Amino acid sequence: MRTYLANLLTWSTLINLVDILVVWYVIYRLIMLVRGTKAVQLLKGVFVIAAIKIISWFLQLKTVGYLTDLVITWSVPALVIIFQPEIRRGLEHLGRGSLIFRSNNNQHEAEARMVKELDKAIQYMRKRRIGALITIQKNTGLEDYIETGIPLDADISGELLINIFIPNTPLHDGAVIIRDNRIAVAAAYLPLSDSNLIPKELGTRHRAAVGISEVTDALTIVVSEETGEVTITNNNNLIRNLTREDYMKFLTAQLVPKEEAPDPNPVVSFFSRLFSQRKKKEGKQ
Repeated sequence: MRTYLANLLTWSTLINLVDILVVWYVIYRLIMLVRGTKAVQLLKGVFVIAAIKIISWFLQLKTVGYLTDLVITWSVPALVIIFQPEIRRGLEHLGRGSLIFRSNNNQHEAEARMVKELDKAIQYMRKRRIGALITIQKNTGLEDYIETGIPLDADISGELLINIFIPNTPLHDGAVIIRDNRIAVAAAYLPLSDSNLIPKELGTRHRAAVGISEVTDALTIVVSEETGEVTITNNNNLIRNLTREDYMKFLTAQLVPKEEAPDPNPVVSFFSRLFSQRKKKEGKQ
């Protein structure tokens, strides 16, 4: 048994295991990057073309195979052009180190600051009954909706959010979308919900907030310009009439990771456990 295990855990086997794990992790991160974007639908089309190619080869359909070969040949430069936003975003993540290595402490500080700035803006706007619609991206991408807005790519500050939603200004109508702890766009269009469960006294902002929560996992904050009431939607749930204590507790729980519970890189954690187990065995011997 020991001989079998020794042969199994050879250096070559370990290298192959590392190779598989690295490829798996890169594919996983790429899927997370394009999740919720137009790229998902385009990838489905790529898989359909690949399936047609395989079927044509199996059934010896020469004309169909020739046509799919042409499509595949020209698809490489076409995919680079089509996926340009996703490729750029992936390279930005890689440059910041967030695609492979993630610092939980830095993330905690950035998102705690974001919640603080959101609170500052909400308090100012609710007292003066300034209508606001703020959507925060979580796991599902919001690229389709970000494209409808006016790009800002700005640091989050309460003052900037207040100025965006001041009535009769160019960016007042529409939603602010926050991505990666930055204000990505303002005046973005969100899908309106057709649900009959939404109370009739709620307006377009609330329907947009519910609509985006129906199709993504985004968290959306609404400040009513009629009553100053603060509402949050998340995962198709509409939470109304929140006090400052209520929404601060909710935002902190949803957006701010716990410092004592880091989210480790799965590849790094795997090898940490592997080498720690080997050290324990060597110590016993």
